[in-house]
Amino acid sequence: MAQCLCIAIFFALSFLARVLDASAGDSDPLYKTSACIEHCEKTGCVGDKCFQHCKLSSDGNPIDGPWYLQEPLYQRWKQWDCRSDCRYHCMLAREEARQEFGDKPVKYHGKWPFRRVYGIQEPVSVALAALNLAMQFHGWVSFFILLYYKLPLRPDRKTFYEYTGLWHIYGILAMNAWFWNAVFHSRDVDLTEKLDYSSGVAFLGFTLILAILRAFNVRDEASRVMVAAPLIAFVTTHILYLNFYNLDYGLNMKVCLVMGIAQLLLWTVWAGVTHHPSRWKLWVVVVGGALAMLLEIYDFPPYRGFVDAHAVWHAVAIPITYLWWSFVKDDSEFRTAALTKKVK
Repeated sequence: MAQCLCIAIFFALSFLARVLDASAGDSDPLYKTSACIEHCEKTGCVGDKCFQHCKLSSDGNPIDGPWYLQEPLYQRWKQWDCRSDCRYHCMLAREEARQEFGDKPVKYHGKWPFRRVYGIQEPVSVALAALNLAMQFHGWVSFFILLYYKLPLRPDRKTFYEYTGLWHIYGILAMNAWFWNAVFHSRDVDLTEKLDYSSGVAFLGFTLILAILRAFNVRDEASRVMVAAPLIAFVTTHILYLNFYNLDYGLNMKVCLVMGIAQLLLWTVWAGVTHHPSRWKLWVVVVGGALAMLLEIYDFPPYRGFVDAHAVWHAVAIPITYLWWSFVKDDSEFRTAALTKKVK
């Protein structure tokens, strides 16, 4: 539940950052004008480095065929074309010049000047997102093993824990969100951005449903449907709007903030009134997640072109995820013990 909250705020702040990022590097005349990008697109070179797919014929087509046939196989899916390669290498050249004058790094096209590794835009963020995905998988599998192989089951082989199905869905959506987050940080294009947004919003919507159902102890199926149906309809409509009508960053930021704040209020009240034996884990995750959010607010440029505040947040999310799934398993044991006593 607290992990839901932490990830909710994380996604909301991530969307906010994409809206508010002022890219000072974009307006730098030495980066933007013929000094680099336009010169690169005409000549296919930045300094001593030249790109085969920037060599065009008189009709504007690449001399040696489409750009994606000229790249190494492992880079073709990244869609690094002439313009994107020119922007990347002009950015690095400009940042090296700025560094010689003692200037601090600036953002270009909404992003810090990261150094690519095998065509991956933000290699550290990608690796840490993959670790978060692995941690979610570990937590989900250990939750499954606990329920079906260690705790008592009903005569029909179903679990006593009333929220089993909801946590299975949570685990799948969490892994899906981290997967597309890793893909987006690997290569920021229109498709990966929409997939990252869509998976994040879907996850936020479901965690809000889960927060309501668990905080108010809603166990009746009909009541659960009444709670979930309008929220599912809203989130589905919002995702369709973003993907097929208008990728409105400002609107998406507001929607995510509302869902995140709603969960904050729900779990803050629940943690304050519950007598759950593992509520301390809930508080640790809430406080730790809130402190980690400062990394999204107080952004800093990537160290040596690899590790920025966002990547550090990804790293902090790993132990928080472990502790969160530990709480979920404790909750399943707590509820199972209470229900088996009633049966006896």
